[in-house]
Amino acid sequence: MNTERDREEVLTLEILDVIQKQSDVSQRHLARHLGVALGLANSYLKRCVRKGLIKITEAPANRYLYYLTPKGFAEKSRLTARYLSYSFSFYRQASESCLRVFDRCREQGWRRLLLCGISDLAEVATLHAVDRGIVIVGFYDPHSERRLYLDRPVWREFALVGPHDACVVTDFLAPQLTRDHLTDLVESERVLIPDVLSLTP
Repeated sequence: MNTERDREEVLTLEILDVIQKQSDVSQRHLARHLGVALGLANSYLKRCVRKGLIKITEAPANRYLYYLTPKGFAEKSRLTARYLSYSFSFYRQASESCLRVFDRCREQGWRRLLLCGISDLAEVATLHAVDRGIVIVGFYDPHSERRLYLDRPVWREFALVGPHDACVVTDFLAPQLTRDHLTDLVESERVLIPDVLSLTP
């Protein structure tokens, strides 16, 4: 999902899903699960409470229990159906787009790629890299709290990134900004953009 609203809906769905499975989840655990900062997780949690999707009750030892309301269950079902419908279409388009990028890399002799931006597109790219003999060295995402993603390192600072031949933009929230940022750091021809992102040249 590639707009800010889509990203919010995905995070909302993940929050509702986690709380349905574990009512005594801590905000710190929730933030780790979502791969976001604690403050952002807290903000989304409060938004779900304001919308009437979640109810909070105080438990002993200064802990809180979270419950889905009937409205929360209905919203979780709606978001799940929407996400699955989107996912099938997105997966097909993203797969084809990533394979085109990998074919271009092979023509250039580039085998070790850095994916820039943790997203569904990054997952699809990682899955298909093997098909083309491409190695994903890791992920560059200055906004992520994760240290590992798909069993590969995540770097928040570009200076710490391991050796690689080229960068692939996989950021959905701000792909244009990511591309512009990367072209300040490496040769522009080594910054590749899957056409599923629909960026202007």
